[in-house]
Amino acid sequence: MIKSVTVKNYILIDEITVEFDKGFNVFTGETGAGKSIIIGAIDTALGAKVSKEVIKTGADKAFIELVIDLKDDFDKTAFEENGIEIVDNEVIISKEIMLSSVRYRINGVIVTQDFIKDIREQLLDIHTQHQSYNYVQQKNHIILLDNFALKPHRDNVLLFKSKYDNYVALNKKLSELQKVVDSVQQQEDFLKFQIKEIEDAQIEDINEYETLEKELDILSNVEKLKELSYSSYWALNGDDGNILNALSGVKSNISKLSSMDEDINPLEEDFINTYETLKDIASQLRDYADSKENDNERMDYIGERLSLLDKLKRKYGNSLEEILNTYEKLSNELSSIEVSQDELIQTEKEIKSLKQELDELSAIITGARKELAKVLSVAVSQKLEKLELPKSRFEIDIQPCAMNDKGVDRVEFMISTNVSEDVKPLSKTASGGEISRIMLAIKSIFAQADKTNTVIFDEIDTGISGVASQAVADEIVNLSNTHQIILITHQPIIAAKATTHFYVKKEQSDVTKVNVYNLNSENRVKAIALLSAGEINDDSTAFAKNLLGV
Repeated sequence: MIKSVTVKNYILIDEITVEFDKGFNVFTGETGAGKSIIIGAIDTALGAKVSKEVIKTGADKAFIELVIDLKDDFDKTAFEENGIEIVDNEVIISKEIMLSSVRYRINGVIVTQDFIKDIREQLLDIHTQHQSYNYVQQKNHIILLDNFALKPHRDNVLLFKSKYDNYVALNKKLSELQKVVDSVQQQEDFLKFQIKEIEDAQIEDINEYETLEKELDILSNVEKLKELSYSSYWALNGDDGNILNALSGVKSNISKLSSMDEDINPLEEDFINTYETLKDIASQLRDYADSKENDNERMDYIGERLSLLDKLKRKYGNSLEEILNTYEKLSNELSSIEVSQDELIQTEKEIKSLKQELDELSAIITGARKELAKVLSVAVSQKLEKLELPKSRFEIDIQPCAMNDKGVDRVEFMISTNVSEDVKPLSKTASGGEISRIMLAIKSIFAQADKTNTVIFDEIDTGISGVASQAVADEIVNLSNTHQIILITHQPIIAAKATTHFYVKKEQSDVTKVNVYNLNSENRVKAIALLSAGEINDDSTAFAKNLLGV
């Protein structure tokens, strides 16, 4: 509940502090006195957007502070995660509106506007002529419907959420596993490609590259080699004037010398050996020349082979030996990769099984919701009849939707306040007076399930008669037994039911100011009398005392 609100330099307010009761709090005052300014300040402190124009003339900033007493079962997780310490279930929410910025704090800790909005729905429900929060918002209708149900249904909803969260987590896990498997598969495919590329080259000799280079050099110079070897052969042993023929005469002379002088024998032997060697050289030169032929096909093969080996050297090493070492390394790496899809397959099985469980459970939940919708539609319609809307029809529309943590249902409250019109979404109901009573009817029915502790109505009595006013007053009193009620009214019947009565007055001297007074018993009589007749006289005072029971 809201224990107090302090407002400084906000629109027409210099500085006020209003301390609320836990039950039924009412604001009265003349039209334009500033009652809605106070409600607007509370709304603003809890995240509503405002412009810098709300800063009172002459001030540099506006300030609003709410002191709120949380229910014992309030989920404080969000506070704890943001380093906000809660003592005795009390939080102090403040908002500074400056010319250039806005700042929110909770118990002194700066927080974002989004954070304020996230916790707002657990703290407060405001209904004005232009806005309705929790009950009007379609997203909350399914929550209200489920909370109203008995424990077995609520347990099923909680179980579904738990299973759905697991389902989402498993799908995320499956996606991550698939990425890992795909990545490993890509790595494996690439290793296989590299290994095959080296294997296809069939490298058997680490010196092959140098050997082929030499062979290519020879094939490229065949004609020159033939020319040189043949020329040398003919010079040695090719015609009558060759070197061997000339040496044959020398050989004969040395042989004669040797027969005459034995000391020449060693020289003869050396010469003969040299002669035979030259003959052998001549023969080899001829054979070499005869063996050399142009082989363009072989040259093409060697060029291609060297090109292939150059490509492998660029990718896998500077030499054939390094390429073969890389091949061994890649082969070992491939053999070490264990691409197991067992976990992936198991996860897929779990997802399939869990999806079947979710489908079965959601069908049970949907059936229960439809039965609940029938009961609640009747209850709210009956409540609307008591609130002087006898021709109203209230329905709860349940349509299938994509699975989410609440099931497979889209729940929306529908209303028709005229017998000639079909039901329409509650959020599109136009009449301010009607929507106020509709809200009151729904709030009364759902009070036992609602987590919101404070309900604020800005002129809930708009457009209603005396009979309707009494019905509304009784319903508000009933609602105030479970909720803190803060209400602006022009109806004396409603105002008289409040446990705490505030009177708002606009006072003007040099400047316009708004003041708020917490009325005692005597002043309440005057305020109710003024509200009922527009003036305080014997009749209006008697009427006020009768309403107040004094």
